[in-house]
Amino acid sequence: MPEQSPVGPVDSMRVPRFAGFATYARLPRIDQVERADVAVLGVPFDSGVTYRPGARFGPAALREASRLLRPFHPELAVAPFEAAQIVDAGDIGVNPFNIGAAIETIQHEARALSAGGTRLVTVGGDHTIALPLLRAAAQAHGPVALLHFDAHLDTWDTYFGEPYTHGTPFRRAVEEGVVDTSALCHVGIRGPLFGARDLENDRRLGFGVVTSADVMRRGIDETVDALRQRIGDRPLYVSVDIDVLDPAHAPGTGTPEAGGMTSRELLEILRGLKDTNLIGADVVELAPAYDHAQITAIAASHVVYDLVTLLALKKSS
Repeated sequence: MPEQSPVGPVDSMRVPRFAGFATYARLPRIDQVERADVAVLGVPFDSGVTYRPGARFGPAALREASRLLRPFHPELAVAPFEAAQIVDAGDIGVNPFNIGAAIETIQHEARALSAGGTRLVTVGGDHTIALPLLRAAAQAHGPVALLHFDAHLDTWDTYFGEPYTHGTPFRRAVEEGVVDTSALCHVGIRGPLFGARDLENDRRLGFGVVTSADVMRRGIDETVDALRQRIGDRPLYVSVDIDVLDPAHAPGTGTPEAGGMTSRELLEILRGLKDTNLIGADVVELAPAYDHAQITAIAASHVVYDLVTLLALKKSS
């Protein structure tokens, strides 16, 4: 039998964008379709934060801000919701009082949802969730290449003696062997550190660093070329902390740092990853209590849109 045509978003010419259920981009829920090529999955968890809490409300805020998204992506020349069946998979309900239990739940649910070939773009939540998502990705693909967009390294060892926080996931990922240490890079790093040893330890783990100032000086094309050379054709996971953007573009986050990238720069770099072997992604640290006029939520919803479009292109190619 021929494959069922994808079910797309609610028609905004029939139902106004401000009405109806707030699924991501007004897409169907996963229980409304027979299959899902790409799923947007929420993880409302922020028990791993070290400064301002509130990212547990990020998935809901991002869905609400995504109502204005339209079905054709002109820069990538594709209608992603026609090229692939993209759905909203709802939220994973995790234990807010036990980080270890939450990590196990996220890994199990992500693996179960992706077992049939569905690619995930997961919305947090704080950056702690990247570790179980990388574990689930490695179960399917082996150690993955990683592009980590963030103001911060997130490769510290512990906070207050705790090994699982939003500042430690990528050190744990390297230690556990779920990422390919020949293909790791941070993008957008900036701001004060605890000491020069932070960078030394990060290099020993295998990470390259492209700072926000590097992006400004080198430009988008040179930055994309360098990243593509580093990751090659390996299975690629992209993790985006929305604080990679300057607070002017993303005030609604837990640990803002001055001197960040613009939303335009971030989106253009992501679009430059077209034709890479992208297998999954997350967008985290949207804390709407600190947002103004949905600035951060709108930016995050567009980041998710570009990521699901890249995955839709893989399906249609």
